[in-house]
Amino acid sequence: MSTANSSVADEIVIQVKEKKDFSLISLITNEYFLYVVSFTGFMLVWHYVAELRLLGNSLATPMETLREMERLMTVKLAGKNLLQHIWASTRRVFVGFGIGAALGIPLGLFMALNRYVNAFCKSLFDLLKPMPPLAWISVAILWFGIGESSKIFIIVIGAFVPCVLNAYSGVRIIEEELYDVVRVLGGNRWQEIIQVSFPAALPALFAGIQISLSISWTCVLAAELVSARAGLGWIIIRGMKMSKPELVLGGMVIIAIVATMVTLMVTGLEKFLCPWKRNPGNN
Repeated sequence: MSTANSSVADEIVIQVKEKKDFSLISLITNEYFLYVVSFTGFMLVWHYVAELRLLGNSLATPMETLREMERLMTVKLAGKNLLQHIWASTRRVFVGFGIGAALGIPLGLFMALNRYVNAFCKSLFDLLKPMPPLAWISVAILWFGIGESSKIFIIVIGAFVPCVLNAYSGVRIIEEELYDVVRVLGGNRWQEIIQVSFPAALPALFAGIQISLSISWTCVLAAELVSARAGLGWIIIRGMKMSKPELVLGGMVIIAIVATMVTLMVTGLEKFLCPWKRNPGNN
């Protein structure tokens, strides 16, 4: 009896995977099988649309794109190899996202935890929120010129808004009963924030980080279209000017690979910091 009570009190969720007999239904409903089917289907559609020239000569086949990616690994564009172009874009994303998150997450938390901060900042933030980051390109060039500062500024704007929104929402949706437990046990306001607000808001914060990273990659590509001499966005615009769809698509695929790797690292960090969060589909 004591062992049972201890397990309930500890609230440990143990997932037991039962060994099931192989069947057609279990195969077609397998998560990894569906991954393979969706990826293979996409590649087949891409190949035949390009092969049949349904979009004219503006779409390269997957093999042509792959060969162009292999070529990019052996040649230099604008005096830089592929890794240097990847690093140029990744560095801009990390710097811009880091600044945007460092400003946005604390602001969102303060707005959710303090009604005076919320009253002071919310109206101004509501004006900033609907503005697309790309609308700031002209302003960024006027303020900072065509150097690195203007590109990073655009990324900061793109990353800032989702971080504020998710930090704010993550705290506001916390059930009041959780705070009541701390108060009943004699906790003060600071303990409520440390023991309830921050841990409960972490999943929403990581959701905002994922969105901000995605928007940051969009912003860096747009920023690199303006007077850049390095970066994956520059490679894409070069392919467009040279009418080489395989170069454009190769740049897009490389961006997808790099962004996916960053996303996986953030997801791994989230699983480490939020072990209680269940994945979709886990009961």
